[in-house]
Amino acid sequence: MGGMVLELKNYMEKLVWQQLDNVLAAQPDLCKCEKCRYDIAALALNFLPPRYVVTNKGETFTRIKTLEQQFYVDIVTAISHAITIVKAHPHRD
Repeated sequence: MGGMVLELKNYMEKLVWQQLDNVLAAQPDLCKCEKCRYDIAALALNFLPPRYVVTNKGETFTRIKTLEQQFYVDIVTAISHAITIVKAHPHRD
């Protein structure tokens, strides 16, 4: 079975990125630059429990819909909380 490359993935990261734009769309006064988006995603992920899975490199996340439904409210709440923090403490150069 040579050639199989396994990876460890945190499903929650994929789910947060998947929901981020939906939540950001409801925040017209929020900076949506890449830095702020990454800050919000990182903070949201720190509020959420990791959900690690083993995948073959390049494999798609087939169970994502089930997990998305299971954690949807928690994810949206975490992103919203993260937005509040980033708005209060924006990283400006």
